[in-house]
Amino acid sequence: MNLSAAIEHKYSRIAGAEGTLFVDDGGEGNIPVVFVHSFAGDVSHWKDQLDHVREARRAIAFDLRGHGKSDSVSSGNYSIEAIANDIAALVDGLDLERFILVGHSMGGSASIEYANSHTSRVAGLMIAGTPGKTSEEISKPVISSLRSDAYQKVMDDYMKQLFTHGKPEVVARVNQARQKLSRETTIELIKALFEFDPIEKLTRYPGPKLVVYADGEGSQPNALIKQVQQIPNVEMDGTSHWMHLDKPLKFNMILDNFLKEIDKKELR
Repeated sequence: MNLSAAIEHKYSRIAGAEGTLFVDDGGEGNIPVVFVHSFAGDVSHWKDQLDHVREARRAIAFDLRGHGKSDSVSSGNYSIEAIANDIAALVDGLDLERFILVGHSMGGSASIEYANSHTSRVAGLMIAGTPGKTSEEISKPVISSLRSDAYQKVMDDYMKQLFTHGKPEVVARVNQARQKLSRETTIELIKALFEFDPIEKLTRYPGPKLVVYADGEGSQPNALIKQVQQIPNVEMDGTSHWMHLDKPLKFNMILDNFLKEIDKKELR
């Protein structure tokens, strides 16, 4: 395959469940990969992965509702289920019958939700930095604080924790995107992430799956690897929550190994 064609970025808009979604599509061959970014992200967060994967297969990323160049939604619905509905609209609009989902953080939660409802279409599920179920003892005080005059301090402290070990340019990039989100949208997104329970849904999904997490995330009270037993997982050390931006080569190596596992399984 011609390498320049493999890493081509073809931008388009596709009708989502509520509003249009901005899409970055390119590459060909093998089972396609669909990348789903996190809170305060956009398609550019996956550029290193898109360029790498497109050397051998098709890869797609899209801006979540209210993020990047995708539409905000008048309903104010930023639930994980709603984002999963956008994944459904995306893959249906692109006529993808079978594909691999790679989701980061909130994008991982939405990927779990989609895979639970469309098991036969998801050939594999790799989730990075995605939390498990957050208890109300933790979530309620946080949401209450975000709705108070302490909003900015709570957000700054929360993000500072996620930025531990992060490269300065990654921290600046994410902070810039975060500032474009309204307070109301931010609260709805965080509330949705807290309310989502991935445990049974991830456990039920029968295909190949992998959890990738930054050092320190595995010891958090809501760590997914604590709540879902015997799930394959890989820890990346020396990175922030945005591990694929801090150490793209390492992340791509983990992704390659996962894709090889799926390709072998599909050929049997």
